[in-house]
Amino acid sequence: MRRVNDGRPDPWNIAPLPVGHPDSAALLRAYYDDIVGRYHGRRATREEVDTALAEEPSDDLAPPTGHFLVGRWEGRPAGCAGLRLLEGRTAELTRLFVLPGARGTGGGARLLAAAERAAAEVLGARVIRLDTRADLVEARALYARGGYTEIPDYNGGKYADHWFEKRLSPSP
Repeated sequence: MRRVNDGRPDPWNIAPLPVGHPDSAALLRAYYDDIVGRYHGRRATREEVDTALAEEPSDDLAPPTGHFLVGRWEGRPAGCAGLRLLEGRTAELTRLFVLPGARGTGGGARLLAAAERAAAEVLGARVIRLDTRADLVEARALYARGGYTEIPDYNGGKYADHWFEKRLSPSP
């Protein structure tokens, strides 16, 4: 078990989980509920979340060209992050999310670091990219702290306002 700086066990455990697993599916639904609601400035409806899930399927976040991570906080599913290979040795980070009740616990940074390791070690990526919206200020701050730099639009994302990239260290 990992330990935090003061020697206590780390309450976060992050591991791969199939994107179709019930825990993964529940986190993806919560992710879309959150971002769709933020986009509209009100609570998202079930139909809006269903539409978002259908318009942006996550089934490509699976081997051999994808990867999905679930973070458990104090043993409960509380966050996720997905990866997909783009061209060459470039991976895209997507669906990085922490449930509201687990925010402020360091889960976002832990999921980001785990996704970067998986991009390099599992997918062989040397560069990781992502897009995000202007209203997701916490995400943009997390990426800036993580060493991501803003780049031009690389994917024409329908809901994207900002695009970021980071060079990854080669895996040993």
